[in-house]
Amino acid sequence: MSHPIPFPQRALSATELAAQLGQLNGAETPGWQLTHGALEKTFSFENYYETLSFVNAVAFIAHAQDHHPELTLSFGACTVRWNTHDVQGISIKDFVCASHVDALLA
Repeated sequence: MSHPIPFPQRALSATELAAQLGQLNGAETPGWQLTHGALEKTFSFENYYETLSFVNAVAFIAHAQDHHPELTLSFGACTVRWNTHDVQGISIKDFVCASHVDALLA
């Protein structure tokens, strides 16, 4: 993951969002949802150290893709929210980055 994946920058339609969400939320990686204009999922951990390790790994993905999510963390959880500010919505890049985040825990 050394270079950002180039994608056309446009907001996905409602039909495209539903299709992409269905693909992202497979049997092994459920939990992503569309919430207030963003793609969001909360990840749970045993302790603060695991939570921070996850946050650092997400930061690596964000830096590599030049696409940065909103992160909310607590002792044993981190909520990741992806959206694309440039298009004022959710783009395909949000789904790609979300799948990279899921792969961290696979």
